[in-house]
Amino acid sequence: MAFTRSGGILLHPTSLPGPHGIGDLGASTRQWLDFLAEAGQTVWQILPLGPTGYGDSPYQSFSAFAGNPYLISLSALVVEGLLPPEALEGLPVFPDEQVDFGSVIPFKLAVLERSYHYFEQRASHEQRARFADFCDQSFWLEDFALFMACKEAHDGRPWNEWEPEIRARQPAALANWRERLQHAIAKQRYWQWLFFEQWGAVKRHAEAYGIKIIGDIPIFVAYDSADTWANPELFYLDAEGNPTVIAGVPPDYFSATGQRWGNPIYRWKVMAETGYAWWIARISAVLAQVDIVRIDHFRGFEAYWEIPASEPTAVKGRWVRGPGQGFFDAVKQALGELPIIAEDLGVITPGVEALRDDNGLPGMKVLQFAFAADAADPYLPHNYSRTCAVYTGTHDNDTTLGWYEKAPASEQDFVRRYLARDGSDIVWDMMRLAFASVAEIAVVPLQDVLRLGSEHRMNTPGTASGNWQWRFKWSQLEYWLAPVLREMAETYGRVPLDKPVDTAYRQSATNTVVEDE
Repeated sequence: MAFTRSGGILLHPTSLPGPHGIGDLGASTRQWLDFLAEAGQTVWQILPLGPTGYGDSPYQSFSAFAGNPYLISLSALVVEGLLPPEALEGLPVFPDEQVDFGSVIPFKLAVLERSYHYFEQRASHEQRARFADFCDQSFWLEDFALFMACKEAHDGRPWNEWEPEIRARQPAALANWRERLQHAIAKQRYWQWLFFEQWGAVKRHAEAYGIKIIGDIPIFVAYDSADTWANPELFYLDAEGNPTVIAGVPPDYFSATGQRWGNPIYRWKVMAETGYAWWIARISAVLAQVDIVRIDHFRGFEAYWEIPASEPTAVKGRWVRGPGQGFFDAVKQALGELPIIAEDLGVITPGVEALRDDNGLPGMKVLQFAFAADAADPYLPHNYSRTCAVYTGTHDNDTTLGWYEKAPASEQDFVRRYLARDGSDIVWDMMRLAFASVAEIAVVPLQDVLRLGSEHRMNTPGTASGNWQWRFKWSQLEYWLAPVLREMAETYGRVPLDKPVDTAYRQSATNTVVEDE
């Protein structure tokens, strides 16, 4: 489908400032949207919003449908009468430049547990009715709540280490565990209601400004997830529930041994027999949360890298044909034309390009990939068509400053010659290159807006720790930043010229900023 020419910033909510150790969906999110509006940015791109598991990666979630309870604003719960004010007194001091997941997670879950008890005792009739409506309308909720309650009862162990009866979802075992874990299940339902109530308020705030939110769907789901446990027939699993083959990518730009993701592989033929019902429900659910969806690893719909589960790396594997056009025909028949961006980075074949183009989907262009060859490189803007989304870098890349400082001298020279600049402000020169291009959508990570180096990158693929932790401070958004960003957006036609300027952020940014409500 056609997209409006637009520009914006990539920032996951965990990276927002706030007093409780991690960005959340409260006042800081609204202030962030105020800043985007003043800066003339009409797009906010985020990472997947699901509940994160081991390694804290948004791409390894316990559910493709649920929300991340760590993002729930505790301050907002006090305002809403769902938490006593004294619950936020005498709290531990958390670092404000990164998320210390090891300390944040137990703290936040303990306070959310208290909120659930408070809700049970004091919730209004109207709050209880909204909660009941949410439970009735969320078809995925019961499996997810039971899955998380069982994980808690098993000290967090993955579902293939549970008792055989509940691992295999035998009806008697399901009934028994539902009876035993009533409180834990109800708590999980409640936390999901809180998340979607708060995210709904964020979405409405964005809509009021005309800001489109770009969400993210990883093509594969985590093995240790409610999705795999509740739908084992949709995946290649053995009799014990263990994956026989797993997903990843072969050796590439990011890793000499490839990336062994560990996700289970879909039985696409089984999915086709249901008209891809599970996938249609998944896309529909995400589009209820965001305006545009980036499908991560789009190429897997044409062919995916299948690795034997016994292999320690991704070196040994094979390309296997994906569902192809039949999948997109089914999705379009069920949901109509969809606002999808195809993440088509990496090993791209003519078949992948045809699948993308035949469905009218914009692919991705990353400027950091553009200067290692010559003028024919497809990532250079003079080779673009309008139907694409351009990025200086993504969450998996180094910051643009870090990339440039590490690039070979020949690559740096090509960058300077292409830009006709001396390299003294390489980051913003690259941002201007993205915004000036013909690409329908231009997005830059906030780290690039702030001209930050490698120590501020969000993720380093192939590494098991130290990722997803980065946060910024309000003081870094200096008073001049929003007007200059707006001028860039207006100059390159990425914001309606009659769009009103919001000054609320500017007024707050000139003073000491309150981190949250």
